[in-house]
Amino acid sequence: MVTNNGGLERFDGKVVVVTGAAGGLGRATACAFAAVGADLAICDVDAVGLAATATEIAATGGAVFQRTVDLADPAACRGFVHEAAGALQGLDVLVNVAGVLGITAVADVTEKLWNTIIAVNLSAPFWLSQAALPYLLARGGNIVNVASSGAIVGEAYLVPYTASKAALMHMTKSMAMEFIKQNIRINAVAPGAMATNMAANDVLPEGADLELFQRFMSIRPAADPAQVADLIVYLASDRASNIHGACLSTDAGITAG
Repeated sequence: MVTNNGGLERFDGKVVVVTGAAGGLGRATACAFAAVGADLAICDVDAVGLAATATEIAATGGAVFQRTVDLADPAACRGFVHEAAGALQGLDVLVNVAGVLGITAVADVTEKLWNTIIAVNLSAPFWLSQAALPYLLARGGNIVNVASSGAIVGEAYLVPYTASKAALMHMTKSMAMEFIKQNIRINAVAPGAMATNMAANDVLPEGADLELFQRFMSIRPAADPAQVADLIVYLASDRASNIHGACLSTDAGITAG
C-alpha cells in the first residue's frame, strides 16, 4: 500500500517499470520513484546511459533490474516485462517514457522514420501495457503514458511525432474505459518543452519557417525533467486514486490558448 507521508508519496515495496530510462525524463522519473522507496525495472536502447541511471538508483538502496531493449520490437517489449516481473516478483506501475522525436518537413518523412516513431512512441506502449496488465491487475497497479503537448495542438515539422502522441493519448483513454470496472488506473501526462537532450541530434529542416516552429514554444522556460517526473509519481500514487483515463498537461501554458 502506498502511504501518504505529509504529501510525499511513498512506494516502499512497489515495483515500477520505466522505459527510456537512460537519460532525460526517463532517468528523472526512475530516480524520482527510487527516492520514494520503489524498486525499479528500467530499459533503454542506450546501454551506457542505462547503466548510469542504474548506478543512481542503486545509491538510494532500492533494487534495480536493467535491460537494454529495442522497443521497436514487440517481442522484446513483452519479454522485458515478463523478465522484470519475474526478477522483482511482480509489477505495480508501468511508466511509458521512451520516445523518438524526428523534426522533419512532411515532404522529407521517410517510411523508416515514420515506422520507427510509430513503433517506439505508440506500438511499444501498447505491447508493454498488454504484457503488464495481468501483473498490474493482480496488485491494483496503474499505467502512466507520456504523451506530449503535441498530442493536443498541431506542431509544424513534427507530424509523425505528434500523430503518435495523439494516438497514445487516445489509446490511454480507450484502454481506461475498457478497464474502468477493474482494479487498475490508466492515465497520461502531456509535457511541453523540457530541458533534455531528446532533440540534440535533430535540427530544423533547411528552409524551415521559424515562425511556425516558435508557435508551439512556450514563453516560459523549458521544464526541468524532475518537474514532470514529480507529476508522474503523483499520478501513479494512491493520492491520485480518483484520476483514471486522464491526460494531464504540464506544458507551461502551451496548450492554454
